Amino acid sequence: MAKELQWLEEVITFRLSEYFKQEESLHYPEIPDISRDDSYYAQLARKNEFNEIDRMVIIIALAPHLQPSIFDIFFTKNKQYDRFYAEFGGVKGDKHNGFLPTGETAAFIIAGADLGRRFQLYKCFEEDHVFYKENVLSIGFTNEHEPIWSGELIISKEFLSYVTLNEPYKPRFSPSFPAQLLTTRLEWDDAIFDPRVYKDISHIQTWMNKEKQIMHHSDMKKYLKKGYRALFYGPPGTGKSMTAALLGKSEKLDVYRVDLSSVVSKFIGETEKNLANIFKIAENKGWILFFDEADALFSKRTSTQSSNDMHANQQVSYLLQRIEDFDGVAILASNFKDNIDDAFLRRFQSIVYFPKPDQYIRVKLWEKYFASYELENIDFDKISTDYEISGGSILNVLRYCAVEAIKRKNNQIIQKDIIEAIKKEYLKEGQTI
Repeated sequence: MAKELQWLEEVITFRLSEYFKQEESLHYPEIPDISRDDSYYAQLARKNEFNEIDRMVIIIALAPHLQPSIFDIFFTKNKQYDRFYAEFGGVKGDKHNGFLPTGETAAFIIAGADLGRRFQLYKCFEEDHVFYKENVLSIGFTNEHEPIWSGELIISKEFLSYVTLNEPYKPRFSPSFPAQLLTTRLEWDDAIFDPRVYKDISHIQTWMNKEKQIMHHSDMKKYLKKGYRALFYGPPGTGKSMTAALLGKSEKLDVYRVDLSSVVSKFIGETEKNLANIFKIAENKGWILFFDEADALFSKRTSTQSSNDMHANQQVSYLLQRIEDFDGVAILASNFKDNIDDAFLRRFQSIVYFPKPDQYIRVKLWEKYFASYELENIDFDKISTDYEISGGSILNVLRYCAVEAIKRKNNQIIQKDIIEAIKKEYLKEGQTI
């Protein structure tokens, strides 16, 4: 990377010398040889056969993060007009005290007055370019009446992470990325599913394993879109989130949980903006996007009797389109299938119902979760028959009993604590035993 930054400095010196018509004659600097460089940047450049312009755009966008002083020369003022040179582009950040390059800055450094090279630069920001497909960099938005090249060059956080740390970028929850990494310490053996649920999950898992093989068939490419869309629905605590996490863990894929209730905004355009950033970062990563509380946005559409109704329907249509275009696995979770608009249900490849466990499965869950404790005359068959609670509620009972066992300074679980904890779970749902 040091060689690339040195190259950028030399190109800037050449371009300024040319622009100000200085007497000293300079030659355009040679592009560095990175054929033996094993860094992430060099490997990406070789893999995608980056040309000189591609590499220069990346270095210009990276420079403020790696060596911001490179651009200090562009603070030079035009003495005739007592203002900065429009040709140099650039903006000043809210907190960054240096020069932030824009598309115009890149055009000046790369092309100078050569329109042909400028037009080549434009191709770097088209949707079929690897910069867009791999979320390497982009150009910021400008006001509608301003030149598009006035937007700043934005290097993606994930690419910056790869370049500086040589490891994948793991975005954290923030206003600009309202999603959290969903993980689990469980394995498939720890989960006990209804046979019908297991069959549906196995189908999704097979698609994830064999998607490339399936899509390799010419007719499949013609008729099927990439990616997979599933709806998980059923009462709380029945394993929807756990299943999404296990699918990711088993296939070595990151799972990001998007809580739609926290994403939806009353301000026009904000919901779409929040979702767009998630999809932009997730594109081409093979991630699983798990949309929890899908009812918040995917509920039955209303008639457009007001501007608010129209706005809500636009948000739904936007999310639906982005999910359909997403090339990874998208899973929506809801407590009630009937809350989801019928028009949306047809777009899912799988609709999986997670029921409350029956008596047989409840026994298995009680026995598995309490296996490491000493039990005092506890009849899980009777408890499972008397109390219909979900797997998530059984785990809450386990936590309560573990605390009580510690208070008694032993490792023993007693029936009284189990019944007391079950009562608390019933009260959460407004029920009494």
